[in-house]
Amino acid sequence: MFRLGLAGIGLACLLHAGAAAAPEARLLVVGDAHSAYERSAQVLGLVDRLKAQEPGVPLAMLINGDALEYGNLVARRTAGALDFAWFKALADRVPTVINLGNHEPEFHDVAETVRRLEAAGLKVISGNLRNPATGQPYAPATMTLVLGQHELTLVGITTDRLNTFRVAIRPQLDLADPVVWGRANFPALFRGARLPVVLSHAGLKADRALFGAVPAGTLFAGAHDHLRLVHREPGGPLYFHSGSWLETVSVAELRRETAGSAPAWHVESRVLRADDPADPDFARRIAATLAEHLTAEETAAVGRTARALGPSEAAAFAVAAARAAAGADVAIVGATTFGAGLPAGEVSRFAFDACVRFDGPLFAAEVDGAWLRRLVARCNHGPDTPFAARTGENLVAAAGPQAFEDGRRYRFVTTDWIAKNAAQYLGENPPALAEVPGLRLKAAVLRALAP
Repeated sequence: MFRLGLAGIGLACLLHAGAAAAPEARLLVVGDAHSAYERSAQVLGLVDRLKAQEPGVPLAMLINGDALEYGNLVARRTAGALDFAWFKALADRVPTVINLGNHEPEFHDVAETVRRLEAAGLKVISGNLRNPATGQPYAPATMTLVLGQHELTLVGITTDRLNTFRVAIRPQLDLADPVVWGRANFPALFRGARLPVVLSHAGLKADRALFGAVPAGTLFAGAHDHLRLVHREPGGPLYFHSGSWLETVSVAELRRETAGSAPAWHVESRVLRADDPADPDFARRIAATLAEHLTAEETAAVGRTARALGPSEAAAFAVAAARAAAGADVAIVGATTFGAGLPAGEVSRFAFDACVRFDGPLFAAEVDGAWLRRLVARCNHGPDTPFAARTGENLVAAAGPQAFEDGRRYRFVTTDWIAKNAAQYLGENPPALAEVPGLRLKAAVLRALAP
């Protein structure tokens, strides 16, 4: 059990734009960091500033899966040395909990990954990720976190989509359906809980099906889809996603609206930039590790940008590049194909690969305008997208036409991943997609980055 002292709750402090009672507890929540060395030192800097500014407010860090990234060459070559150093730096500052995602066992087997996370000082949870040899979960499903006068009950779950785990790890996985598991176990795990908290790396579609299985007022953190949102379900949980690649950090605060009222959670998303104040020692460690492990080819420039692009902007730029290269009216790519943003000026091979994580041939089809209009309406979901409009698949679209006419044919292009999983991403009766000869996603984006 984690415990953290609380002092001066009754004092008032200035928060946001006006005077309000100090929060009685604060959580920083991130998901899908994917070895984001561009901002990990800035997260430490944020923790230090919050502790210094409001030392009486107990603070903890929650990491909601996919903190590691096999596609990051430095992470792979060092078996995640910087990531585990980051975990330890966080745990040395504040209580830190991690819920296992599909990318945690990137460099070791599952059991060894859990051991290393715990050795770094993290508390590890994951209820439905089991060892097939024993039938037991690799980590406890739940834990108690005490912040000042408040006791939080945390429960973790993850995705059961086996194809999102590294191939070498799959034989070690017995994945229970998160919806079935949650409906069966949440009532007992949260029975009597004062402040229930869910850390889910199962994705929005599964999470939505679990809203009725948690107590009203539950703090429910989602991840896996690389979404940003905050949604208060009427009579249900306060549900949110924290984005990806540390582009944003969710700040969850436990507050009383009036004296004597029950405390309730409030969540806001804080944008984190690569030039925000950072922990200087860790920033130097990152720079030294990159310099040691990257080759000349990986640090060589492969293109240029006019200005720095954050992760969301860079993804939109890449999809637009795919559309232009294919001569298509519309291009659609899954948001999880993309990771980091792009720096201003020269873009190295390492930075480019961190932005466009996966490569593959592009596929195209001629489609009807009515079908395309419905598909595009499901894309480009940002923080302000109405929750009712969210379907669970995070798609990025770049469209030339402003409107689509019924009965008119349009050229549609997408990636091989979506072509292989067309029913999941494109809905029933997807079009017959054909590979575009000689055209691949990374080559299309590099063409757009050419000086």
